[in-house]
Parts: sequence; structure tokens; C-alpha cells
Amino acid sequence: MKVNGLICEGHGVASGKSDTQRYPKGTLYEQLPYFQERGLDLSAYFLGTINLNITPYLFKIGKPKYSFVAIPWSVYIPPENFYFFDVIFFFGDKKYKGLIYMPDPITKVDHIQELSILELILPRISGLSYGMKVCIEVVDEQLQFFKL
Repeated sequence: MKVNGLICEGHGVASGKSDTQRYPKGTLYEQLPYFQERGLDLSAYFLGTINLNITPYLFKIGKPKYSFVAIPWSVYIPPENFYFFDVIFFFGDKKYKGLIYMPDPITKVDHIQELSILELILPRISGLSYGMKVCIEVVDEQLQFFKL
């Protein structure tokens, strides 16, 4: 299924751009070895997320491409579960393969996202800015969208 969304500003912790002292290199950098040892190699992607507001849609989790349980990646918070879903990101006349990165809302205790925000992990893409309208496509078996 395809859905349009607006690129929006996030917390900045995934990339390390926030002013938090806990994760100066970013949460993705800290989580990377845990994902790698479980079979997910993120080395082809920028270690930060593009936040996409898909309002008026919400999502329902199907069968994630990757699902990791109780990852003890931080001394500051309890272990978290993570889901990853295939995504194709359409920008200009190009399409980019990536992943939707989703810390499980049940185990996430910090930097909570709105229910209509998806975090995308993609290769570095020039020319993106907040407020741009873009399109993504997901595998229906992994993630489904529905209107509010």
C-alpha cells in the first residue's frame, strides 16, 4: 500500500542531533551492534531517521521484517522491543529502499512519537526538508494503513 505523508521534525535523538547528553552519537549508533548481532545490518543507511507524518492515517502492525525483543541497549532506560518494516520512499523521480524503524510503543518509555508518525531509515538523501510531501510504499503483510 502507498500513503502520502509530510516530513516533520523529530526529537533528534536517533541521529544525535538533540542536546541530550545521554546519546551524543545518537540512539541508532548505540543500538547498531545489537541489531547487527541479530542479523540486521544498517551500514548502508544514514544513522538517523526521517520522521513522516501520515495523518489522516494510522497503522496496524502485521508481520515485521525484523522483530527484536528486550534489547538492553541503554543504561538509562529498560530494554526495548524493536520492529522493522520494508519501505520504499519516493522522492522526486527516484525511489529509495529503506526500513521503517519502530521501537515498540509498549516498551518505549522515552521520546514517545505521535501515533501518525513513522520513523524511516534510508540512505542519505539530498534535498529533503521539513514540510515536504512524499510518498512511501509498504508491504501489506508487514504493515497496514487505515484512516482515522
